[in-house]
Amino acid sequence: MTRPHTRPGLAADDEDLWFLPGPTDEEDLPPGAAPLPTAPRRALFDMAEWRAAQDRASGALADLAQAFGELDLRLRLGPEGLLHRLALREAADLSWWVGDRIAADRLCLWQARRLGSTDDADQALPRAGWALRRLSGGAAPAEGLARFLDRPQMGNLQADPATPGAQFRADPGAVADLSQLLAEAADLHPVTQTAVMFHAWRLLGAPQTRDMEAAVLAARHAGQMARRAGAGATFLPLAQSGPGTFRGEGPPARKFAAWVAGATQATLAALLHLERLEAWQDKARAAITDLSGRTPARLVDCLMRWTHVSVALAEAETATSRASCQRNLDLLAERGLIRELTGQGRYRVWAARV
Repeated sequence: MTRPHTRPGLAADDEDLWFLPGPTDEEDLPPGAAPLPTAPRRALFDMAEWRAAQDRASGALADLAQAFGELDLRLRLGPEGLLHRLALREAADLSWWVGDRIAADRLCLWQARRLGSTDDADQALPRAGWALRRLSGGAAPAEGLARFLDRPQMGNLQADPATPGAQFRADPGAVADLSQLLAEAADLHPVTQTAVMFHAWRLLGAPQTRDMEAAVLAARHAGQMARRAGAGATFLPLAQSGPGTFRGEGPPARKFAAWVAGATQATLAALLHLERLEAWQDKARAAITDLSGRTPARLVDCLMRWTHVSVALAEAETATSRASCQRNLDLLAERGLIRELTGQGRYRVWAARV
């Protein structure tokens, strides 16, 4: 039998150990590392690939920027309460996407009155409420990711989902890693940065909250495209036409194409909703001109701000008596301006006929 050729780096007594790999030129292997070939290291997010994807989708990206600019203008010049209503719709749609399935009426009651049910042990309502508050306003992610995510500076938080209210344990470095990634993407378009942020946090975040947090982070970060910070559109709609924005898979080009297409459709859906809502407001104001008192006009404003309104919510929002709210809600329903959704005699909920 022919003996294997002796390779450089092996002593004569080791000639029979032909199965060992040859010497490596890498001198940075950790102590005790196995003498095996190592796979080439590659960053999870190559900004060159995302930059190429951005260039390839420049036309669609311009259409999205134009639609967002129109949304920003409508919210700045439109009636008060429109932004809150859009944020409520977005938070409810995101809740369905992540699997919590919190309807808009339940989210309204939770946000306004902290009314929930005994089966909300998985913290679904608080998660949706957090999304609504973050989308509606407050500090943007660019002002501090840890602050935006309610995280300590040491990093991410995780908890056992089977133990409601359990103490969180830290996962050091998650927020810092995301901050570093955003710094590397600083020269990209804000929409491209949001796509990177979304897909990155779905890898870095705590399993119980990462999907919701990733979507809200991305939506609010894109709000920096608004003409004036803190006014107009504070977030980019992502879910108001379905979950297509989040379904991009594969290389960055495919992910970004799905992201831009989905965000464009969601923004257009938000614009159409605002058009219908403003038309309803004009019709409602014309229909209540013969009514005396301040309650009818305040109820119209309340119905512009909230997608679903109960008597208790109307009482708190209008600062009038419960009896007056009940009477005027029934009157608006008789005039075809609103509809009652529950069909019950108690705990009723109304919505505008938009």
